[in-house]
Amino acid sequence: MQKALRLRAAIRSSFEARIARAAIGEAWIEPINDLLRITEGHDELIWEQGDWRLRFRAREEALEWLLAAIARSAAEIIAEGPEAPVCRCANPDCGLFFYDNSRTKRRRWCLMSVCGNRSKVAAFARRNPKPRR
Repeated sequence: MQKALRLRAAIRSSFEARIARAAIGEAWIEPINDLLRITEGHDELIWEQGDWRLRFRAREEALEWLLAAIARSAAEIIAEGPEAPVCRCANPDCGLFFYDNSRTKRRRWCLMSVCGNRSKVAAFARRNPKPRR
């Protein structure tokens, strides 16, 4: 559990620095690298849903392997540099980050179905108040 919390804090700090175009501290990178060091495994063809798929097979199956996969994704985004399209959700109560791979690069919400919808419903309610009876 401690490794998961350290990884979350490291990714959050690193992504916040990327968004602010600030330097990423070495202390934030160490928890990511710590988990990347355990990723021994191999790619393997497996039969899935009527076709062959290439999948990575970890040496072991445990929580640390899941954390290593998350660390790998975060490392790839950090390695993209300052131009990586990492954004924070526009909902001030959310706090999640997302990778904006939309065509226009103007995505605002982590999930439109959750944060975006709530924001739009609230804006509609502000514009169209119900008359009191």
